Order: sequence, then structure tokens, then C-alpha cells
Amino acid sequence: MKSVERILLVVVAILSCLATTSRADQAEETKLIEQAIASYTAAFNAGDAEALAAHWSPEAVYVNPLTGSQVEGREAITEEFKLILSQMQDTKLTVDLVSVRFISPSVAVEDGVAHIHSADGQLQTSNYTAIHVKRDKQWLLDRVTEEAAPVILSHYEQLKDLEWLIGTWVDDDGQSRIETTCRWTQNRNFITRSFSVSNQGRVEMTGFQLIGWDPAQRQIRSWVFDSDGGFAEGRWTNKENQWYVTTSGTLPDGGKASSVNVISMVDNDQFKWRSLNRTVRGKLLPNIDEVVIVRSQSAE
Repeated sequence: MKSVERILLVVVAILSCLATTSRADQAEETKLIEQAIASYTAAFNAGDAEALAAHWSPEAVYVNPLTGSQVEGREAITEEFKLILSQMQDTKLTVDLVSVRFISPSVAVEDGVAHIHSADGQLQTSNYTAIHVKRDKQWLLDRVTEEAAPVILSHYEQLKDLEWLIGTWVDDDGQSRIETTCRWTQNRNFITRSFSVSNQGRVEMTGFQLIGWDPAQRQIRSWVFDSDGGFAEGRWTNKENQWYVTTSGTLPDGGKASSVNVISMVDNDQFKWRSLNRTVRGKLLPNIDEVVIVRSQSAE
């Protein structure tokens, strides 16, 4: 082996050992920071201002997230915590640690989410970033910045009675096949329903439906669009464990259509569907008799 290659291999081996040692050291230091977080949380929940302030470095700067006031030094931080704790009696703190990053062997950045639980059941949540410095083998806080966590609204409570629809469903009579897949969107504010209609194995139509809660009209509504160019809007009402979907739509050529579709859950793996009061271009059409639609176990 050439001398240059031998040197390179030795350098790579040394760097690998150093990297392994560094990761091991960081894992151990992360555990110490996690212990400090647990101790800090316990001190807050015990209402101990001095124990809280002991987690801060002697020259740390603390900014009160409620008032914006700033104090410097452990003694001033202790007095600030006494005031805060007197105003936040019967509250509890929980912390979700998101990450710990090491800037240097003696400086680490912690990101997390803090939850303040009040006695009356209210919850205040904030995202925070904390700078930790290591002094005399102890990790201490030097700076903390907080901002209120964004409130994400969800209409899951209004839609959860339709949760059984999530999955893939099939209506197959041997010649024609309708396959439907329902999914939650992020934050469970809508249910998406994609469908395809096949005849003797050939796809003739596809479409997409969005089901959601209208907070203004306080009703579940839906919007459907098909590959032929038609679209429709539906309003959902639950009566005696059956969903009545009053639908009005526009055909690809501009004609109008309407119907009342009735959906009733049989069990977790099947539901019944029928269509009543069907009109196309002002003409009344026969009802569609009840059919049973089953969950596709292979798709699940």
C-alpha cells in the first residue's frame, strides 16, 4: 500500500473514532440537560422560586413572556419568579422536548413546547428556545425565548360520526364496479373521497369529493367533481342513524340535477346506499334501490 493511502486511512480511522466519541459525549450531555428540564419543571410545580432561579446562570437574562419585562442575574430572577408564581397559583407546567443541539461542548440549544395547565382546565401553550451553558459540570439556562403556539382549529368533533367511512369501499355486481377511497386531510378538517367507475374492467369515470363542516351554517357539506365535467354540492343531515345528503348539481352540458342520497352504516365493513327524489333537467327519475357497499379488505 502506498504511504499516502496508508496515511489517509489512518486519518479516516481517527476521525471516525472522534466522531463516535463526540456522539457518545453528546448523548450523555443530552441526558444531563433532560434531567435539568425535569428538575426545572418540578421546581415550577412546587412553587419554589429559588429552586427555579438556581437553574439559571449567574449572569443570565430572563424575559417575562407575560409582561415583556427583563431582569438580569440570579437574584433578580428569583424575585421575578416569586412574583410570577404568586400570580399563577394552582397551575402546573409540562414540557415536550423537541430537540437539543450542541453549538460547542459547553453551549447547547433546546427547542420545546411548554404547556401551562390552570386549575379551571384552561391550557396555554408556547414554543420556546432555551440556551444552556455548562458551568462546573452543570447545565444552566442563559437565555429563553418564547412565542405563543399557533392555534390549529379542527372540526373533527363535527365530522367524527363519519370516521367509519375512512378506508376503501367497493360496489361490484360482476359487470360494473365502483371503488371509493376516503381519507382524512391534515388536522381532520375534511374527508376526501376519490372514486372510479369501471365497466367490464374499463374505467369510465373518476371523481373527487370533499366533505367538511361549514361553521357558518353549522352543517356538514360536500362538494364533488367528476372527470366528465359535472359537479355538485351536498348538505348532510343525520336522522335516526341515517345520513340524508341533499344534492344539487350541474351536468357537463349545463343541465341541472338533484337527488337525496341516503347512507346508513350496517357495521364497520359495510353500509347501505340509495337515492331518492332524483331529477335531471326538471324531470323526475325513478329512485335507485338500496345497495350494499363493502369495505375492501385487500386495500386496507
